[in-house]
Amino acid sequence: MNRYSSETSTYQNDSNYFTYNQYGDNPMLPLAPIGLIALKGAVTLSQEINESLLTRRQSYLDENQQTDAVPGFIREDYHVPVSTLRFSSGEGKAVVERTVRGHDLYIICDVTNHSISYTMRGKTNYMSPDDHYQDLKRVILACSGKARRINVIMPYLYESRQHRRNSRESLDCAHMLEELDELGVSNVITFDVHDDRVSNAAPTVGFENVPTSYQILGKMIESIPDLCFEHDKTMVISPDEGAISRTMFYASVLGVPLGTFYKRRDYTVVRDGRNPIIAHEFLGGSVDGRDAILIDDIIHAPCSTHRYSVFLWVLFIRDGITPLYEMVGIRSSHTNFWADR
Repeated sequence: MNRYSSETSTYQNDSNYFTYNQYGDNPMLPLAPIGLIALKGAVTLSQEINESLLTRRQSYLDENQQTDAVPGFIREDYHVPVSTLRFSSGEGKAVVERTVRGHDLYIICDVTNHSISYTMRGKTNYMSPDDHYQDLKRVILACSGKARRINVIMPYLYESRQHRRNSRESLDCAHMLEELDELGVSNVITFDVHDDRVSNAAPTVGFENVPTSYQILGKMIESIPDLCFEHDKTMVISPDEGAISRTMFYASVLGVPLGTFYKRRDYTVVRDGRNPIIAHEFLGGSVDGRDAILIDDIIHAPCSTHRYSVFLWVLFIRDGITPLYEMVGIRSSHTNFWADR
């Protein structure tokens, strides 16, 4: 029986009528046929999403003994092909190669994928986050006025490092969200963002910050079989005050002690737009005999994560710390994780 037919789509007599249960007794109809648009650098991730979406929807139909569904519910390929072309001057344009009229679009953009290149004036250039973001806006403009809804999946939120203003700095991340709102984007989906309070800049845009703690801990356990999350054997450490809230979460759910570094700065001097650091201090209990897990969200900052790895090795010499592990959140399309003993 078709659960979506007009005879069976009303649930006034159902005891669960006022309870939303997408995959149970009270399903919600899809907004529109889904369309996936993968920008350069996000093709592999988009293919995995397509396969997972098809598998999940097929399983849903099988479990509910349905033989058909709304148009476009089951398709082998949900992708809408697009081309982001470059002129010889370096300027670009986006061309949508199939109709998106009435579709629920999900545009996937990996702004930190620096392996994508283009030619400008005979020279090879690698795409920066700014280049990826410009391509995203071009695709949105090519789809605007036609798609039923436009959503953006951005694993690494563009300009999330510049999420707040100090003195006369630019407020890039907030402006980016406002710009997407003005372009007609309904939802922005990202992973383990640097500071999710930046979503306040665009309150009318749906902002989903997907946590990655479960995946990171699962990968740690898989990669380090002898890692033991016990109070007397492990400590989680924040490399700076910016990562303290994330580290507090891990310390709470694992039931282990928390340590943190903080930077003492000379606020009488401004150098390269910042107050210079004059000392790094460690706050926390003894690390004697403990495994140390250093937690941060971005691996690109050698002035934080890697530098504090060295500081922790100094503590190793002082207090006898045992293995050191570095753990960071989502960057680009994959979880950045490694362990170094």
